[in-house]
Amino acid sequence: MARTVVSFIQNGYFLLLTFVTGMFYFSFYLVALTLGLSLSFTVAGVPLLTHVLRTTTAFLQFERVQTKIYTDITTEPCVKSASPDVSGWLQAKKELLNVRNWIAIGWLLLKFPIGILSLISAVLLYAAPLVLIAAPFLYRFINLSFMGVDSITKAVMVSAIGVVLMMVSYRLAGRLAYLIGGYTRLMIKHVNR
Repeated sequence: MARTVVSFIQNGYFLLLTFVTGMFYFSFYLVALTLGLSLSFTVAGVPLLTHVLRTTTAFLQFERVQTKIYTDITTEPCVKSASPDVSGWLQAKKELLNVRNWIAIGWLLLKFPIGILSLISAVLLYAAPLVLIAAPFLYRFINLSFMGVDSITKAVMVSAIGVVLMMVSYRLAGRLAYLIGGYTRLMIKHVNR
């Protein structure tokens, strides 16, 4: 029982962390790439773009570790491109023309809509059953007539429905976390090609 509860909470953390990381990747790359491209005609834009493109390996590695911790899905390591000792401008050119960096950014940006769906799912799978379970305690203080609760008998029935919904939510949250972990595996597989 305790393991089930821990797994359920861990899946909830993973769903919320998916939203947070998706929001971060979207914000970071939107701002950094826009700024780097708009400054590319100056001396500051190209180094900024180069440093932004170098972050993809670190972010992919973070996604890999996060997926392993929360879902126990093992993914292959991220292949890091070799960086020979060349001048700064040749290295910048190599980073800007590396297709793997741009593919990784595309996959990381797709975490944003996945994160939004993950947040909505977390609210529906975690908050809704808890509200239904707490109906016997809440119906006197909060107007729950929209759920048909106006007596303790109906509140207990709604609470029982909440318990059943919590069991269904446990399964759905596990499946959803596994699907998101599969997305991470697919992302790293495509970037490593």
